[in-house]
Amino acid sequence: MDLSRLEPLDAYRWSLRGEAGRAPVVLFGDRELLTGMDDKVLEQIGNVARLPGLVGAAMTMPDAHWGYGFPIGGVAAFDAEQGGIISAGGVGFDISCGIRCLRTSVTLERLARKMKALADGLFVSIPAGLGREGHLHVDPETLDRILVGGAQWAVEHGYGSGEDLACIEDHGRADGADPAQVSAQAKARQLREMGTLGSGNHYLEVQVVDRVFDASAAAAFGIAEGDVLVSIHCGSRGLGHQIGTDYLVSLAKAAGRLGIALPDRELACAPIASPEGQAYLGAMRAGINCALANRQILAYLTRHTLRHFFPDAELPTLFDVSHNTCKAETHRVDGRERLLYVHRKGATRAFGPGHPALPDRYRPFGQPVIIGGSMGTGSYILAGCAEGEARAFSSASHGAGRQMSRSAALRRWRGRELIDDLAERGILIRTESMRGAAEEAPGAYKDVHRVAEATEGAGLARRVAFLRPKICIKG
Repeated sequence: MDLSRLEPLDAYRWSLRGEAGRAPVVLFGDRELLTGMDDKVLEQIGNVARLPGLVGAAMTMPDAHWGYGFPIGGVAAFDAEQGGIISAGGVGFDISCGIRCLRTSVTLERLARKMKALADGLFVSIPAGLGREGHLHVDPETLDRILVGGAQWAVEHGYGSGEDLACIEDHGRADGADPAQVSAQAKARQLREMGTLGSGNHYLEVQVVDRVFDASAAAAFGIAEGDVLVSIHCGSRGLGHQIGTDYLVSLAKAAGRLGIALPDRELACAPIASPEGQAYLGAMRAGINCALANRQILAYLTRHTLRHFFPDAELPTLFDVSHNTCKAETHRVDGRERLLYVHRKGATRAFGPGHPALPDRYRPFGQPVIIGGSMGTGSYILAGCAEGEARAFSSASHGAGRQMSRSAALRRWRGRELIDDLAERGILIRTESMRGAAEEAPGAYKDVHRVAEATEGAGLARRVAFLRPKICIKG
């Protein structure tokens, strides 16, 4: 990225030089991270800043890279009462992709004795891969109930307990979901995909807490150095992708009908209060519930497998956090509370200490935030900061973020060689696709340590612990 177009606000915040007809633009990250970003990121977030009803600045997180419409790592808030819009390009195709993190009572010593067998067992029990069907096949009526009930439906049907729901955003269910706004084609894609991991950057990873940065927050989160955790990264699968595809068309038509000048056709949008905007909200919220139910079912399958090897294992949920959403939230702007529709594409919500939406045990320390690393590099648990409310509508990074395209990664790496190299480092990979492994090579992503440091330096979330991978299941 050409930094001459930016003005530094401090070491971790930069603004795009002003231009007529455009709202402010703020980019979070250090000089090295921004220099490594494609100029397309700047072009895309600049276009977002031209959309109607934007409140404050259009923003990118330290892990940003270019995507469809919004850059991945893009955050923007809109006010429905001021003609604010909702955009499918600001949510993404994998609606509510996110990470469920489980704590475990398994010790690293016990894990080491059964690592290979556990890796093989998880690979069998967790359906992973492009188009892979799940163990749970549902009929259309049941799917509609899932799209309304989310993780709450899964718990009610035996996939976990009510204790899980307290540690999931929105208690595992997005209000306002409307299955009637989801196409028959989208639903058909999901009937056999509940409880599946998918492909691409999705994974299930067994990890060990390698380093603690904030002992008080770590204690509140129930983790300490040497603890074994499990992270499950996936979303709404085929249903979410089809919702995104369907509504890019309908929202583009609405923009044309209403005379909204789109700076980029990929930013197809409609006023939040319009019929098209409300239809997308209903469908998108159904997609969120699909993802929440999917991760709840995968957590159940994971627990079942781990207890086969460790019958006495306790596996409570630490937290479940989504990215790729648009959520109606109250934020203080210019001294008053306003209801805003916050788009977070490749970014997570990161409420600070004291927020009433947080579980009691976490409230004094802030929301757990998970920055998922690339295959074999490690991940971070952070806690939301109070200053993040004013700086980014309580938003933070969601992962390491790609720095190289999948095609470029394929030209550079071979899947089998990567897997063998990671095995020599004590990290076991199980995957359906050598091609997929090459596409997800650690070197294809930004440095997760630098992203986490920049997220903390920017005042978005503070580091609590670094997690080192031991087993990774990929599609």
